[in-house]
Formats: sequence, C-alpha cells, structure tokens
Amino acid sequence: MKNLKMLCLATFALLYANTTFAQDATLTKTEGEIKNYDQGFRLGFGLNGGLPTDNAYDWSLGGDVRLQYDLSKRTSLTLTTGFTNLFMGKDENGVDVKDLGFIPAKAGFKAFIWEDQFYVLGEVGAGFAVTNGYDQTTFLWAPGIGYANKYIDISVRYEDYNKFKTNQVALRLAYGFDL
Repeated sequence: MKNLKMLCLATFALLYANTTFAQDATLTKTEGEIKNYDQGFRLGFGLNGGLPTDNAYDWSLGGDVRLQYDLSKRTSLTLTTGFTNLFMGKDENGVDVKDLGFIPAKAGFKAFIWEDQFYVLGEVGAGFAVTNGYDQTTFLWAPGIGYANKYIDISVRYEDYNKFKTNQVALRLAYGFDL
C-alpha cells in the first residue's frame, strides 16, 4: 500500500511540475488560418451513480473532482478523486453485506475521437476503503466513453475493484471549467 501511495504521489508531482512550451497548431475551417491551441488545466465536479454487475451490492452513489491537463485539442491527462459508496446487498449465501465507502485515486488518459466532443477515457488507480470497518485498498481500473462541451461532461464507465470483489457500470454527470 505504501508503494501505491508513493506511485500516486509521484504521478501527481510529475503532472504538476511538467511544463511544456510547444503549441498545437490547428487550421480553422471557416477562416482558413492557423490558430494556436493553448494547453491548460480544467477542473470538473461530478455526481456518479452506478449499478454493480454482481449481487454483492445493490447500487452506488458518489461524487468526484477531476483535474484535467489538455495536452492538445484532442488529448488530455486526468487525475480523479472523490468518494463512492456501494450500498448494502447480499453475499452468495444470502447474508446482508455492509455498505462499502471508499476514496478512489485515479490517473487517466482522455482522447476525443469524434467532433471534439465525444471521447474515450481510461483510468487506473487505487480505492481506499474508509467505512464500516473495511480497511482494504484495491487496484481499480475504469474504461469509459463520454460527451463533453465547454461546461458539461456526461460519461458512462465500467469500473472494476479486484479486492472489493465487485465492479459496476456507472453514469457520471459533471460540470467543468478552465482554470
């Protein structure tokens, strides 16, 4: 777990300290001139709801904060954290399972694939259990697809938590802005 925390910290430090001076030149269709694309940061606040794909939990709800660094007009790096709660369900023997609340810490890559609004996203990281006596940390990975404009971001993702022995399909509704 200590190595995983150090990896997350090193990734954040690398993204925070990285300075790039190159600019991506884009040709605008209407004016026929070359326009520079300014790299920069975006911040988004999201609400997540999901359905676990197994029977251990009934549903999930959470919130997140995503920091995004635009490498170009079509590619970005992301760091996401927040809180997710998996609500009570039943195990394979029909016994009630306690709610599981955890803090995800994920790094990812976002690529816009159609009309600069539809994207694919892949994230990897860790989930730190914080409620009801759970004390495990799990590896998590989450591929997704979405739509984003200047302020709104809507996405669907599959998220897998190997040590929590569950996964989910989740919908994220978010508001974002340039920093």
